[in-house]
This record gives sequence, structure tokens and C-alpha cells, in this order.
Amino acid sequence: MNPLGFLKDELAELKEQGLYRELKVLESGQTPRSVIDGKEVINLSSNNYLGLATHPKLIEATIKATEQYGAGSGAVRTIIGTMSLHQELEQRLAEFKHTEAVLVFQSGFTANTATIPAIVGKGDVIISDSLNHASIIDGCRLSRAEIKAYDHADMNHLEQRLKEAKDQGSGKILVITDGVFSMDGDIAPLPDIVELSQKYGAISYVDDAHSSGVLGANGRGSVDHFGLHGQVDIQIGTLSKALGVLGGYVASSKDLIDWLVHRGRPFLFSTSHPPGVTAALIAALDILLTEPELIDTLWDNTRYFKGKLEALGFDTGKSDTPITPVIIGEGSKAMKFSDELFNAGVFAQGIAYPTVAKDKARVRTIVTATHSKADLDEAIAAFEKVGKDLLVI
Repeated sequence: MNPLGFLKDELAELKEQGLYRELKVLESGQTPRSVIDGKEVINLSSNNYLGLATHPKLIEATIKATEQYGAGSGAVRTIIGTMSLHQELEQRLAEFKHTEAVLVFQSGFTANTATIPAIVGKGDVIISDSLNHASIIDGCRLSRAEIKAYDHADMNHLEQRLKEAKDQGSGKILVITDGVFSMDGDIAPLPDIVELSQKYGAISYVDDAHSSGVLGANGRGSVDHFGLHGQVDIQIGTLSKALGVLGGYVASSKDLIDWLVHRGRPFLFSTSHPPGVTAALIAALDILLTEPELIDTLWDNTRYFKGKLEALGFDTGKSDTPITPVIIGEGSKAMKFSDELFNAGVFAQGIAYPTVAKDKARVRTIVTATHSKADLDEAIAAFEKVGKDLLVI
């Protein structure tokens, strides 16, 4: 008897529902027109917002650091894996984010699963937006704190949850939200969240995975976007989206960073970034500071593409950012829409339950600073054809 035999039935059910997907294989750089599964297509599913993944300055920095320091760091940070490059990156990030200190992690996911359990535990309460990212959800579960979700971006419900936590005599209270929500592209009402957190003595925590390099001056994120420097207790960000490379970071007080060095389990037990990755990230920060026009172009392309989709009658939800969902509804139909777009020369990944609600399946698009208007016009033409063929518009 095969103890894993039940998986065949589970996979068969996914196939029957039209939700089973083969992994797409990228055979080129992460560029506006990419070769995927042997076919050149317009790539609308990359998190490479500013095109930095293939930027010549990042490539040059990667090669130079690899030649000087080697391919890998060789150890965890707490033994002998902290290199001068890591310290330089963290110092530069702290200056960029206007915080006392920064600690870099191997991914945004590990930044959340390290930080949340390190600051709250049994007897504490976490109040979390209902649409927060999976890494936040997993970090909350690992903490063993009581988790109370509030309805998405509903400040009345958030205050109700805060009152409940206070009334029950909880220990620490942590309010946690994404800065930009990864499936819908809307921006969290951070000023109201901060005000309520301060009113009830809660710790405020924002995950800027899709805000870093996108929102705020030079891409400093949602805290800068709303002018809230010094008022948000903990900021999380990724280094693998707009910054174009790999990793995550925590920006906060020196005390929190010191605590995570001693109690952040993914930090303690994972090998540090390779030298080439670290040097490329330093180069990416330089570009954010010296080439802010990339961010301007990203937003110009976003407005152009979103406007064209909406003019055709597509439902783009409540998106305020380059993340633009095209909501189809039923899961198998969204996957069919994605497949037909690919056949027409556009890659836009279908997203269905359980990632989103069963009646909110969509294809999720992200334009970048490096898409041309010709790229976007060609993509729009494909959306129009497939939308009409499948009776979506």
C-alpha cells in the first residue's frame, strides 16, 4: 500500500476542475517579451517591476562580486556567513527606509515567518487583514498567538477587533497588513491602521512586498507614500520583486533587529545571500536613487494599460497599482482565458481558489517599466479577442 496514494485522487480532482497547471518554463531573461515553453510572448506575470533583473549594472555587480568573493557565502550569518557586503546592504537599506536598522533574510516569506513568531506568542493577539499574504498567515500560525482576522481594509471591523483584544486582557497586540495586496493591487489604508494601532497600544506591522520600489519617493514603500516615517513599528519588504534579485528584509528599531539576530529562526539556520546577489542588490538601491524615472515609466504604463482594459469592459477590481487583476469569475474559465491568451502571444497567469475566492478567479497582470506601448497595445488586442471569444466582454 502506498501511503501517498491519496494524492492521485487529489490531483485528479484538480484536473477535473480545470485547475491543474504545469509549470511554465522561462527560457530567456525576465524581459517584457520572454521565451516561455519555447514560445515568445509578452510577459505580463513578472514581478520585475522596474526591469532590474536584467539591468546591466546589476549584472556587472554580480560578476564583479562573484569573481572577488566566490559563488557562495559558505555559512549562516551567525557563524561566519556575515560578509562586509551584507553589512553594507543592510546599512544602505536602513538609510533608504529611514529606520534605525535593517536585517536581510533569504526571502520575504522567511522575513515574515521569522519576525512574527519572534515578537508575539501564546497569550498575545494578532489582528490580521483577511486578504494578507500566505507568508503572513504562516508566520501568524507559527507564533501560537491568537489570530483575529478583520474584513479586508475595513477600519470599523479592525477597531472592533482591537476593542475585543483589549477587553479580554490580551498581552501584546499586533496589527498586521500588506501595504499593497498581491492579488487585488489595492493599497492598505495605512494612516487609519496606524492611528488605530496607536490608540489601542498595538504594534503596527506592514509588509511592503509589492510596495518596495513601487510606492513612495524613489520606491521607499507605503510608509513613505503616506508620510508615516517613524510611526510604523515594523516594515517588511522583498528584494526579489522591484529590486530584481532575491531576498527580504525587516526595517525597524535597532532593538528588534538585535532580537531577530538571536531569535529569528530562518536567519539563524539559513545560509546567507551569495556575494553576487548582495552586490546586485546594492546596485539596485543605487538605481532607485539615481534613476527614479523608471518608477515614473512604470506608473505611466500602468495607467495606460489599466485604462485600455477598463475601456473594453473588463473588471479590474479595486486595483490602485501595477497589479491589475482581470476578474473572470469561475476558476476553470479563468484558466481557459489564460491559456487562450498564451496561444495569442501573451502570458498572464490564471489565479483561482484557494488563492482567491471561488467566484473571483482572474488572470493577474503586472506591467513593467520596460514594456513599450507597442507591447501593451499588442497585449490589449489579445485580451479583446479572447474576452469576446469567451464571452467575458
